[in-house]
Amino acid sequence: MLRLGILETGAPPESARERFGDYPSMFRDLLGPQAYAYTTFDVAGGTLPAAVEAADAYVVTGSSAGVYDPLPWIEPLKDFLRAARGRAPLIGVCFGHQVMAEAFGGKVIKSPKGWGVGLHRYDVLAQEPWMDGASDRIAVAASHQDQVVELPQGARVVAASDFTPFGMLAYDDQPAISIQLHPEFDPAYATALIETRRGSRYTEDQADAAVASYRAPNDRQRVGRWIQDFLARTAAP
Repeated sequence: MLRLGILETGAPPESARERFGDYPSMFRDLLGPQAYAYTTFDVAGGTLPAAVEAADAYVVTGSSAGVYDPLPWIEPLKDFLRAARGRAPLIGVCFGHQVMAEAFGGKVIKSPKGWGVGLHRYDVLAQEPWMDGASDRIAVAASHQDQVVELPQGARVVAASDFTPFGMLAYDDQPAISIQLHPEFDPAYATALIETRRGSRYTEDQADAAVASYRAPNDRQRVGRWIQDFLARTAAP
């Protein structure tokens, strides 16, 4: 069975965690609880794999941190990702998408566009072998203020929106993909997260519009299948 390492870089708000679990559990639910041999590494708590070979592939989770924050675990995480380059398939989601870009030579900033929150739609710009070709657009939960603004070495944009031009990347020089959106967020959790930030990070109007957006169908399970197919094609147990 393929060993999938989850590099945990953040946690949901405590009030939501009791109901919805942590980010590793969300990824296990998305990808299949029995599909892989999962190991979680508390990166934000200072724990990284002792060696790249500790897992066959890695997922880097989301986080409330910014890649530019002076936190003691961020540079070691970048070093680990560079060490894993070409040796283990990598998948980055939200913060994971951003820290992979920074580790491999791209640039991330706090975007002047402000918060991207609610159900966001990306146009699929390139049909990759691990995609299904079912449609040219995906709709998945967004929750970010930071954005990749310069492509890292070896990366191509495979899905994007006007709001997030570097929304999903595939790397040609290593088995790696990343996405700014959150396929692991089900609409109930995404809504609960918005409510914890209503009036602080988001205005009332922003929160109302984001909550309302989750009434529309989403493609989170479809993107989850993309990740599964990517792993099936690139990771050897």
